[in-house]
Amino acid sequence: MLEARNKSFRTHYEVLSVNENASYNEIRENYKVAILSSHPDKLRGKSVTSYPNRNQQEIFLNVQKAWEVLSDPKSRENYDNILQASRNELELELEVVDNEIRLEEMMVRINGDMKELSYPCRCGDYFLISSAELEELGVSVKTNGDHFPLTNASVVLPCDSCSLKIRLIIDGNYDPSM
Repeated sequence: MLEARNKSFRTHYEVLSVNENASYNEIRENYKVAILSSHPDKLRGKSVTSYPNRNQQEIFLNVQKAWEVLSDPKSRENYDNILQASRNELELELEVVDNEIRLEEMMVRINGDMKELSYPCRCGDYFLISSAELEELGVSVKTNGDHFPLTNASVVLPCDSCSLKIRLIIDGNYDPSM
């Protein structure tokens, strides 16, 4: 739904020229201005100069869609959550990591029902993550025997002692006995 990599992508807030914390009244007022300035019946032969690479109907439809989403509190909340998740994902992709490792490269220590995974850092400390932390991140972790089944994912782990970070690549089923 959101394409953070697409430089021409505009949020619904940008389409209506409002801040993300704008009130309903501000959104409504800007919608009225935007819909009148982009409505095909009002433009007859005029061009929309603020968006030279887009056709008029596309601009009108984008304004209408932005209003539909932002005028309803529930859909606006859902949109805001998706927008934030998209930004978080982009930040994760842009985060500089020292190394990428696979789950199989981590040392596993069982502490009761919890599994703690570690990988040595250049500074002498460790990159750490527990099965509970993986579950909090939405990675399904179930301990049954020696198997440690996981879904495909990647997680950036910081070192507790220095500024280095690694990306932990998690794929398929991991068997710590291997």
